[in-house]
Amino acid sequence: MTIAIEAPAGAMIAGEQAQSRRSPLIAVKDVVKVYPTVAGDAVLALDHVNLDIESGEFVCLVGPSGCGKTTLLRLLAGLDTSDAGTSSLAGKALNGPSPEVGVVFQQANLLPWFTVMQNVLLPLSVGGARKSEQLITQIQALLRVAGLEGFENKYPYELSGGMQQRASIVRALARDPKLLLMDEPFGALDALTRERMNAELQRIWMASGKTVVLITHSIEEAIFLGDRIVVMSPRPGRIVRELKVDLPRPRVSTEMLGNPVHTALAREIRMLLE
Repeated sequence: MTIAIEAPAGAMIAGEQAQSRRSPLIAVKDVVKVYPTVAGDAVLALDHVNLDIESGEFVCLVGPSGCGKTTLLRLLAGLDTSDAGTSSLAGKALNGPSPEVGVVFQQANLLPWFTVMQNVLLPLSVGGARKSEQLITQIQALLRVAGLEGFENKYPYELSGGMQQRASIVRALARDPKLLLMDEPFGALDALTRERMNAELQRIWMASGKTVVLITHSIEEAIFLGDRIVVMSPRPGRIVRELKVDLPRPRVSTEMLGNPVHTALAREIRMLLE
């Protein structure tokens, strides 16, 4: 069984709006992704997705489970290929993994027999980068920003869950990528730790100036972290709305409660998801 790939109504308008923006760091144009099943059927995961992301922007993807958020992230990471459309980073097609892209997964995935510093340096070792004094100094600066100074020689089992995830963020930033992709990085943490990690991530992002795309099921997390929130439909995944978060930074969670902008955004996102 095959699925005919046809542009939905309004796809051309979305494409024209995307083209009107100036020099986006990421350009996703009319991307379609179809997955075959063992039974021989085909599942349409993404249906003509158009999305531009500017350099230094923090974009949050929200949507129901199975809507294609992780599929889109995998395409941006170069871990998968689309069946139609194009995805590019700084004007270059995303064909395979790139040192310009760092990825943080739901689990920290630190090697238990490596120290924090060894785990952070691992991607550089695999990539053949020289461990110069300048590089070590840069990594130490990242660890300091992430609140891990003094823990360089600790092993993962000696760290809390939040600290392990911060170490994984530093590892993703070690190559100085243009783009940082995050797939529900705090989903397994308790509510209080997750709130602290959101504040830490905001601080790291503001210090690094990186472009970040984060998947989350938490509306509160999306509003707290995002410059823009992209809401996706149930499968097949389409972008149904892009919402600008017009709140000053740095944001403090306790100060956002009751803010009319926060309240209006949360209400609109819930309505879109329902």
